[in-house]
Amino acid sequence: MKYWHRIKNLGIGLICILFALTLVIAPSQGFYVVAMILCISLFGYAIRMLWYYFTMARHMVGGKAIVYQGIIALDLALFASSVISMSKVYIILYLLGVYAFSGAIDMLRAMEAKRFDAPSWKLKFVSGCVMVAVAAALSILGLFFGANDFLVYGYCVSLVYSAVIRIVGAFRRTSVVFIQ
Repeated sequence: MKYWHRIKNLGIGLICILFALTLVIAPSQGFYVVAMILCISLFGYAIRMLWYYFTMARHMVGGKAIVYQGIIALDLALFASSVISMSKVYIILYLLGVYAFSGAIDMLRAMEAKRFDAPSWKLKFVSGCVMVAVAAALSILGLFFGANDFLVYGYCVSLVYSAVIRIVGAFRRTSVVFIQ
């Protein structure tokens, strides 16, 4: 991992911790801030993927997958922007759904890394399992007990956990392959 990627991961981890603290301090307004940032980041990702497709990926093998990812991210961003005007419960369930989906993707990437005998697949797999389990538990507890604050605090804990995992990954040594 290059130094720029390490600094970027460290910065993203610290920003996630700050957002978690913001949610703990003001749980009633924190929903909208996090949903808006998620919406903006999805729009940015979609625009970046579509720009990449139109500038370079359309000439590559598998370039259609890039445009499909961009369109799906754009659809998710539009859905996220419409969810903002809904109830807080729907916002939190959407955020937990995105969090669980991210955990599932981490688990799938870890299984792929295991196939290629990568050394750090265990941390990714455990992190993905914890993310999915926490999101499912918070969703079930929030729906049965109806405690919005409990959902906010649980989401804050899961956000801090993912930020700590990202920061740990930023300081982890990368293995270098030498060809002799």
